[in-house]
Amino acid sequence: MSKPASLLPESLLSVDELLTATQGIVDQDLKPLTVKIDLDGYYPEEVLRKLGSIGAYRQHLSSVRPDGEHDLGAAIQTMAAVSHECLSTGFSIWCQDTCGWYLQNAENDTVRDIWLPKLSSGEVLGGTGMSNTMKAFAGIEDLRLSGQRVDGGYIVNGSLPWVSNLGNDHVFGTLFTLEGGTDRTVMALVDCAAEGFSLRQSAHFTALEGTRTFACIFEDVFISDDMIIDHDGAAFLRRARAGIVLLQFGMGVGNIQSCIDLCRDVEPLLGHVNCYLEDRPDELQEELDDAVEAVLALAEDPFETSDEYFREILQLRLAAGELALRASQSAMLHTGAKGYLRTAPAQRKLRESYFVAIVTPAIKHLRKELDAMDDAA
Repeated sequence: MSKPASLLPESLLSVDELLTATQGIVDQDLKPLTVKIDLDGYYPEEVLRKLGSIGAYRQHLSSVRPDGEHDLGAAIQTMAAVSHECLSTGFSIWCQDTCGWYLQNAENDTVRDIWLPKLSSGEVLGGTGMSNTMKAFAGIEDLRLSGQRVDGGYIVNGSLPWVSNLGNDHVFGTLFTLEGGTDRTVMALVDCAAEGFSLRQSAHFTALEGTRTFACIFEDVFISDDMIIDHDGAAFLRRARAGIVLLQFGMGVGNIQSCIDLCRDVEPLLGHVNCYLEDRPDELQEELDDAVEAVLALAEDPFETSDEYFREILQLRLAAGELALRASQSAMLHTGAKGYLRTAPAQRKLRESYFVAIVTPAIKHLRKELDAMDDAA
């Protein structure tokens, strides 16, 4: 497979070097923007591109790594370092990483060769329009996009209510069903500059506002065969699903650790009374450390497709959502009234933690999937 050499890194940072470089960008570039991102909905595009320049988006992508290996654990840890400061930015990184993951798992060499080097370097920013897909495959809702086969590609119509990390020069991956009574689906990369495609600001959020989240409208959008990731969407999803969900742990780990750290920060002043609270920082830390160890072990083989392997991922993902809610509530209670101020980290972490719990797959979605697996066993 040929690769545009000009877009590939000449060397790869070690995980420790990458985390150090990431923390430097967090401290110097992201922290001054966190409140602006949260309250004003500022989209930190310059931070996202800078993270791409140090290799933050290529760790899990063997096709663009000089050594041809993959390290999903490094991608999770990098995302966690950013999410510790700002989950809005951490979520944008998940979108970027996941869009790259779609291309890594593409059956079509052309779309991978053209777009993966650009996404992995941050030259192009991308999103993931798969919330509807994952809910549809779980029987929660119907697919919202439909396509008709034409010469050289497909004509796609429909709409997706919320897709994040987008802009007129961005791309994103999504899946559509074929018209004509067939059950077949197709996975594609969508260029936001395509004719007939439009982005609409349809909602404002209480958290995660700085993620460029839009409704995506398809009006006779032509998607060429060169942009098709897989003509068999179901097969693609089975290949890629483990990595999609595993990458989300970066958001949860960062949020939970930041909440634990907030609890510890106030111990010198409030420890004498906070000792009466439940979910103390040391208890939460032990649970988080155990979860991280389990996640990193599973992340060593993200191409495994067995149902038992995926079940373990879903169980851990459910535990992460529940732990995020407990940890953020604990941070609020430990910090007290100061945590309730409009710019205080604790109340922001509380709002962010609900996103960890409701982003697809949400807690209720996960429980439904796990229940179905139990019934099938």
